[in-house]
Amino acid sequence: MRLAVIGTGYVGLVAGAGFSDFGNDVVCVDLDAARVERMRRGEIPIFEPRLEELVKRNLAAGRLSFTTRTAEAVPGADVVILAVGTPQGEHDGAADMRYIDEAAREVGRALDGFAVIVTKSTVPVGTADRIRALVAAETTHPFAVASNPEFLKEGDAVNDFMKPDRVILGVDDERAARVLRNLYTPFVRINDRIMVMDIRSAELTKYAANSMLAVRISFMNELALLAERVGADIEKVRKGIGSDPRIGPKFLFPGPGFGGSCFPKDIRALAHTARQHGATVEVVEAAERANNRQKRVLAERIKARFGGALAGKRIAVWGLAFKPETDDIREAPALTLIAELIEAGATVVGYDPAAMEPVRALGLALELAPDMYAAAEGAHALALVTEWKQFRGADLRRLRAAMAEPNLFDGRNIWDPEQVREHGFHYTAIGRGTLPR
Repeated sequence: MRLAVIGTGYVGLVAGAGFSDFGNDVVCVDLDAARVERMRRGEIPIFEPRLEELVKRNLAAGRLSFTTRTAEAVPGADVVILAVGTPQGEHDGAADMRYIDEAAREVGRALDGFAVIVTKSTVPVGTADRIRALVAAETTHPFAVASNPEFLKEGDAVNDFMKPDRVILGVDDERAARVLRNLYTPFVRINDRIMVMDIRSAELTKYAANSMLAVRISFMNELALLAERVGADIEKVRKGIGSDPRIGPKFLFPGPGFGGSCFPKDIRALAHTARQHGATVEVVEAAERANNRQKRVLAERIKARFGGALAGKRIAVWGLAFKPETDDIREAPALTLIAELIEAGATVVGYDPAAMEPVRALGLALELAPDMYAAAEGAHALALVTEWKQFRGADLRRLRAAMAEPNLFDGRNIWDPEQVREHGFHYTAIGRGTLPR
């Protein structure tokens, strides 16, 4: 098939490269000319494991190309995928639809025959109707609109795309259903995981999935704080409830709160959609409030350790991205921590294996260290915020020698408390033991 992909962020670039790897001819569109030139050379503008290899392989095979012109990509396409950003708007948590609206208009102007126009962007319920009207105003050619929400995890997006655990197709046109099923069949040959449903159900499914996961995380974070109060160990509780097959073990890890490009904005957008239709999603709204509180927990504990006086204190922060295996710092818990520490008068030095440049671009009053141990040199405390694998096996003896004071604040519970304390550290984790009063 011939595909046009509008937008080359995480979703668009992974989808374009992934579809081309299965033999389709794919043209990806981005308005940023410099970005397009980089991608034409096989340079990836985002950090995502295995993606560079995938792009280079299909560029070399001639199945993948990049352009700045929608009018160049759309003519002759069987499927046009809309993968532009839908960031949070300025008010009420609603999704900002400007970019997807403009993309729809441009696609309509470029159509030269029947195509299935697919939304892969995360969009509010009813967006397909909106796109259909915008495209119809620009063309007399026949077309169909469908919803195909993505379920990619940053840091493992290529694997998620190539081996999807489900493919959701929201359609109201039989021809569109056939086209999209044919497109995805090579991905699910062993076990057909394609689910066909109405468009509005597909649109809601994406928001529902992200909101469910956000609720689980916030619940575990609140439970961790309770565990501290009653003298329980949240890690044991997590394993105990996770062994129940009705619950399962995933997304039960307590931490410093969730961030990223999806969960925060999607739960706000779902709440906005509910309000628009006279409904409520109180559990989801509570999850956001709990998350906002959780992002301040590490800063509060560091301040408490030093009696609220951080002037003259040097604090190291390990992990700046919102999760491992990505350079995405959008709404990252580390940024909240850093801002509060700086405001309290501390000198903050950070390190992350992938997110140094995005953080540097923010212009914060933050030192950036060349490696994890350099960040800890002379520190009065170290806060681990993102659970990169290399932090798990840290040389505690070397770390203790580097630090001015042995205070560890483990925001991800990656270290064994006994082992850490044996090396002379004052150790604070999330949900493990009673808080000092």
